[in-house]
Amino acid sequence: MGNSFKNAQFLMDSRFADAARGDGDALYDLGICYQTGTAGVGVDLIEAHKWFNLAAGAGLEAAQDARAEVAEELTAREISRAQAAARAWLGSMQQRAA
Repeated sequence: MGNSFKNAQFLMDSRFADAARGDGDALYDLGICYQTGTAGVGVDLIEAHKWFNLAAGAGLEAAQDARAEVAEELTAREISRAQAAARAWLGSMQQRAA
């Protein structure tokens, strides 16, 4: 069990690092993790929407479909929270790059 947790943590850490570099596939993968509750994270559809939104902004068409699928399960307020979280993440990445 310890190794599977370490592997999951390594996967998430590497995906976050790749996402911070603007890797659209990493953004999409993070959305999948939160949508399905894999890689050591719980299901969080607001967080999934955030990552799919960022991946869609990076040009991944599959992320647009995934974002729409997740949005069907969310309220308008939850979608607004996800969008605000995506904007905040982008802002933090811009500050980090400066």
